[in-house]
Amino acid sequence: MRRVQADDANAFAVLFNRHHGRALGVARAVCGDRGRSEDAVQEGFLTIWRSRATFRSGRGSFKGWAMTIVRHRAFDGVRGERFGTRPPSATTGLQAPIEAPGSVEDDAIARDDAKRLQAALGQLPDAQAEVIVLAFYGQLSHSEISAQLDLPPGTVKGRMRLGLEKLREAADTVSVPNPRYD
Repeated sequence: MRRVQADDANAFAVLFNRHHGRALGVARAVCGDRGRSEDAVQEGFLTIWRSRATFRSGRGSFKGWAMTIVRHRAFDGVRGERFGTRPPSATTGLQAPIEAPGSVEDDAIARDDAKRLQAALGQLPDAQAEVIVLAFYGQLSHSEISAQLDLPPGTVKGRMRLGLEKLREAADTVSVPNPRYD
């Protein structure tokens, strides 16, 4: 990141390639479809490039900072579509095919579970959704989330607990994985 802050575009390309997959997962958790997710990742990395001078390694990891920016861009895109300030993407409503082998029935169940979990995540307060997205899709630990959001660890754990309880109530048949613990 120091090289990126010194305007090294090649170093930025390395960071993008290293974190693109994880960023796409974070955006997909918010947006629900691949097209909007890719837009959010692109906008997020443009924001990262433009605001590279503001990154401070002492406040948290690059990964946490980047995933937070991508998540915010994804929410901006979803909110923009919801309120009519942004035209829907060409792939709105379409799901990317599931690449894992399995039966058509298993694929349909997995897509249905993902849609219900996505809808339940969208109903959470932003503070709870943020820590859950960073934990599951950003693969950050509670302490990394705490440092990234500048919150006490107990607050992060409390938000996580409350959010997961609400997700389990809303999507009672969807298996909600456990977050990574310190």
